[in-house]
Amino acid sequence: MPSDSDDLAAAPSLRQRRVDAVVAQNQTRRERHQSPMYHESSDPTLEFVYHPRTISVLVALLAGFLYVALYVDPSNDMLNTKWGLLALCSVFVVVSVILFRDGPFVRPHPAFWRAVLALNVLYEMFLVFLLFQSKTTGRQIMTFFDPALGHMLPERSYGDNCALTYANVRDGIDIFVLAHSLGWFGKALIIRNHTMCWIMSIVFELLEYSLAHQLPNFNECWWDHWILDVFTCNWLGIYVGMKFCEHFKMKTYTWHGIREIRTIKGKLTRAGAQFTPYNWTAYDWAPTRRFKNFVGILFFAVLIMLAELNVFYLKSLLWIPPEHLLVTARLALLFLFSLPSAREYYEYYSNPRCKRMGAHCWMLIVTLVTELLIIVKFGRGEFSEPFPLPVIAFWSLVAAAIVGFSVWQFVLVPHLWPTPSTPSSPTDAVATDKSD
Repeated sequence: MPSDSDDLAAAPSLRQRRVDAVVAQNQTRRERHQSPMYHESSDPTLEFVYHPRTISVLVALLAGFLYVALYVDPSNDMLNTKWGLLALCSVFVVVSVILFRDGPFVRPHPAFWRAVLALNVLYEMFLVFLLFQSKTTGRQIMTFFDPALGHMLPERSYGDNCALTYANVRDGIDIFVLAHSLGWFGKALIIRNHTMCWIMSIVFELLEYSLAHQLPNFNECWWDHWILDVFTCNWLGIYVGMKFCEHFKMKTYTWHGIREIRTIKGKLTRAGAQFTPYNWTAYDWAPTRRFKNFVGILFFAVLIMLAELNVFYLKSLLWIPPEHLLVTARLALLFLFSLPSAREYYEYYSNPRCKRMGAHCWMLIVTLVTELLIIVKFGRGEFSEPFPLPVIAFWSLVAAAIVGFSVWQFVLVPHLWPTPSTPSSPTDAVATDKSD
């Protein structure tokens, strides 16, 4: 029989096992709430770039403040206000770069994407401030960025002369043709799926048809919609963008440090490669695999359409010309916001181990919804014409088709033709442990 001394010897072992069990449980919880793509990773090929530079940044920031404080004219209140807001934003970005967590990308540097997230937060704070203003005040706020703004824009329609002639087609080609191609090139890099890009391209043209009674510049000729936009500009942007995706997907990523490269040309090539992805993740959305995928892809499509439509309504309600720098800046920033957001959304969408949406994705969703709220508030009394009956009927049929397909695919088919169940494997989640 065991003696009392044996029990005393076993007691510490029992306590230790309990402690080990609690530690293991906490570790499991952390891993469950943390996706592999959020593991911190550094690029050893440019080691000096990844050393902390907090003191250097502090000195540079204070030097900039000192210059502004000593050499900027203190009598110009408007200039002082702009410098003050710029300094405020700079401090916030710098603090965010130091304190924010790394996102899904490591190139060109994790700090760059932390700064992108900081800019998204600043843009969202500006939108929240704008949301609590009146429409008139909102238009006056735009004059802070450019005194030439604040005036009603002339209405421009592209559907006045729709005869398919060379002269009309030539007159329809302007700078926005390039904008279409560049826009869909960027969306191809974000979506990374050829079929989805084409579906989104066609859906947006259908939305232009549906909203032409509210925004005159959506009133385009049929050949402008389908020949110039879809099958020329959008096709070119999608084609080139998907070729880039295929290149990055098939590329062999072998990184050498600059010190290991002997030629000047090789060193310059390696320095330029710092601005390319560390590796590439191909997105396999698989919308019909399960109902969660189907709902997730619909939500993703809604976000893309919101990002597309919001800019047209905002520039119309705030009286900003389409070619203005503010519109270009918003599009460029949204492209930067969308790159890590799409990667985080795909990780949350496809990886069963990922239980929390990433900060970039969460912030972009809030930004798009806040833009929509501003449009709804400022749009009161602006769009008095009701939706045409054909538009209501068409989108009702689309909604009915989506509901009918989901019932057929995810309710009836599994019961009528059940498939043998197979144990889930890590390959069900099409994701990678590395960062782009």
